[in-house]
Amino acid sequence: MSRFKAIIFDLDGTLLDSMADIADSMNMVLEKAGFPPHPVAAYRYFIGDGMDVLVKRALPEDRRRPENLKICLAAMQKVYSRNWAAKTRPYPGIASLLNRCEAIGLKMGILSNKPDDATQATVDHFLLPEIFAAVHGARPNTPKKPDPLGAELMAGQMGVEPEECIFMGDMPVDMQTAQAAGMYPVGALWGLRTSHELSEAGAKLLAVTPAALAEWL
Repeated sequence: MSRFKAIIFDLDGTLLDSMADIADSMNMVLEKAGFPPHPVAAYRYFIGDGMDVLVKRALPEDRRRPENLKICLAAMQKVYSRNWAAKTRPYPGIASLLNRCEAIGLKMGILSNKPDDATQATVDHFLLPEIFAAVHGARPNTPKKPDPLGAELMAGQMGVEPEECIFMGDMPVDMQTAQAAGMYPVGALWGLRTSHELSEAGAKLLAVTPAALAEWL
């Protein structure tokens, strides 16, 4: 796969198994506000489009007024800032995958819809930030995925053309971002969504495990 010079990873559900901490934090917010919590598995379909969208999806449909969204988003930011490292861990095999990328000279980046400060803190804590050429979370002046701008800017920062870049994630939004940016979409089947969902969204390769992707590289 020598035509590729870089790989951009999604973070949650791709490099890190973080759903339990996100779900626990959001459920704390919901219960404190008098709303019913959700099973952890339900968060597979709440996560991926940013914290504001997560809060909206988690709230009961008849309680999604702007004032409720604002209050619960602020509460979620506060609760998650205390709990983000309780259960979160890198997926098995991620360290070896990153080592493989580094060994073959692939430049690496991370592009997440998680708020940028939380993205930076999470990468610093669980991964080796020095191996990544760029790490970006959601920032005020850059639209979130699936808008391709963040991916395009990262490719420029790494000094590669979009077509020379793999974009890997576990969500349809990641496959859509890759396609919109002209990158090669790879779906992580160890994450939160199914092979059918990722294929429908445009994945050109589905990796069952990090080891399988490392071998393909």
